[in-house]
Amino acid sequence: MGSIALVVLAAFFWGLSGGIGGYLTGQGWDPIVAAFFRGSVGLFFAVAWLLARPDGSGLRNIRLWLFSALAGLGVAGNFTFYYLSIAEGSVAVAATLMYSAPVFVYLVSLVFGFETISGSKIGAIGLVLLGMILLTGAYDLSVSQVTPISVAAGLMAGVSYAVFIFGFKSAAPRGSPQAILVIAFGVLSVVLLTVSSTDAVARVFAAPIWPLFVVLGVFGAGLSFMFYIVGLRQISPVIASIIAMVEPITAAAFGVVFLHEILTTIQILGMVMILLTVTVMATSFK
Repeated sequence: MGSIALVVLAAFFWGLSGGIGGYLTGQGWDPIVAAFFRGSVGLFFAVAWLLARPDGSGLRNIRLWLFSALAGLGVAGNFTFYYLSIAEGSVAVAATLMYSAPVFVYLVSLVFGFETISGSKIGAIGLVLLGMILLTGAYDLSVSQVTPISVAAGLMAGVSYAVFIFGFKSAAPRGSPQAILVIAFGVLSVVLLTVSSTDAVARVFAAPIWPLFVVLGVFGAGLSFMFYIVGLRQISPVIASIIAMVEPITAAAFGVVFLHEILTTIQILGMVMILLTVTVMATSFK
């Protein structure tokens, strides 16, 4: 299978996992529990991959452990905030807000002097903010069904994703991808199990819906991360940024078709503005 196809599948699986997470939280399951099972099932895949290809793991490198652990914290935050945003709002809004978060990472970088300002970047940020206003209905608070918690959690999911990318990129030169994923998913599992209700986690194993938690982990962390990492070896970050649009579109489609979520014409316009603008930013700005 080609590299582009692998990355497309990974983005599709991530979008699918957003829809599945939306269904589970809609059934009353804690977002942290959903995030825990997504990451812990992914851990089994990562361990199997490491056992199959143990060479060059770099597990003796302390910096590998530090940056991989940072990546794990980022993934834990991403999964948890994403499902919290879905539970408080909708799959489409949560996925789109998460996708727009690189804009806010850029703003932070601008404040600390890591990025330079330009008219095109300011214009792009303005379009994203306008898209967010249309998507969330912030222009008419009296009728908006998107809560402040949903918006904040969606943006935090994106910021957490940026932390994961930074951690993974910093760890990559020091060890194998499978070793990094083992550490990252291991940290995620420990952290989320610590902060979640152990009773709620235990109830999953006795619930008829438990296979769906397994499916969430298989597609949302196990196969998707493996496909994404392998696919990135042969394609450029520019192409990967364009392909990433598959995730929020898939998640939104799942929410509309299976969860009966409703998007107004104005919300769809806002969603399109955000996705296209962020993609252009990712492919054009250095």
